[in-house]
Amino acid sequence: MFPVGGVEVMLAGAFVSAGLCALLALLLRRRYGWVTAGAVGGLVWSVIVIGLITLIPADGAPGIVPAEGRLETCSYDIGGPAPEGFWIFSGGQRLLNTVVFIPSGALLVLAAARWRSAWVTVPLGLALLAAYSAAIEKTQLELARIDRACDVTDIIDNVTGAIIGVGIGIVLALVLRPWRR
Repeated sequence: MFPVGGVEVMLAGAFVSAGLCALLALLLRRRYGWVTAGAVGGLVWSVIVIGLITLIPADGAPGIVPAEGRLETCSYDIGGPAPEGFWIFSGGQRLLNTVVFIPSGALLVLAAARWRSAWVTVPLGLALLAAYSAAIEKTQLELARIDRACDVTDIIDNVTGAIIGVGIGIVLALVLRPWRR
């Protein structure tokens, strides 16, 4: 858990991690080509950003949530009581939960398309993205102080976004052909 929070901390983390992931892409570029290297760096960065925006308290440093106010389980109300607006993105929270995983799905395909094992790697990567979403929700449940709530609908929306991203990634792979030098 982070002793600080807020949008500024999220943005600082995103900028620092972007620089490190760009360096990773530069290091991989000569060996794998710019499409695959950029996709790997972008995939790592997108996963980090997802963690930043879902696990850092949105409104500054976390407060104290009394034990009796802490939820015992995740909400299983599919479609649940998601607010209409969200603090960083206009529109519904469900839309944001979907959109935030689209880049990861697309970059996963571009990162894996270079190898013949992509037909195994992409579904495995999709399963790992789903597990990452579930782990985030479990963390939100256990760390009530970060002022987030565990909701199964979020996992469904995240996986939907990753699947849409995989579809976009397939189209991009056919256009960019990362298997070429």
